[in-house]
Amino acid sequence: MLLTGVDGYVQLITVLVIFVVVLAITAVVTKYIARYQKAQGAGSNIEVLETAQIAAGKYIQLVRLGGTYAAIAVCKDTVSMLCQIPEEQLAKREQAGEPGVKFKELLGSMLHRESALQHQSDELQKPEGEQTDGFDR
Repeated sequence: MLLTGVDGYVQLITVLVIFVVVLAITAVVTKYIARYQKAQGAGSNIEVLETAQIAAGKYIQLVRLGGTYAAIAVCKDTVSMLCQIPEEQLAKREQAGEPGVKFKELLGSMLHRESALQHQSDELQKPEGEQTDGFDR
């Protein structure tokens, strides 16, 4: 049976409201789990500082184990210690834990760039009614 009229609109709006509610619940639960996992890792004696992929499924990781720093090779089935690294040889990050670019700033710059491109495109279009000889660039 094909729904038309008011019943169809009511069902569409109901589905949209339920979808938005599910998205909101998902966002809240994701934030809660991220906060919980971050609290679990705080104060820990084991920390992965950096990871670099060297081949498919093969990584070199720089880890802190208590006060000792080590480079380890992580493969599909094995983990091998490569060497210990003195703390003085490590290059420190300026602000550990802070992302380089925040999503809000990135989105704002993209929207600003898009509006600037749209403005340039509007300026390049000729007004209606203007006749050209076909040789315009």
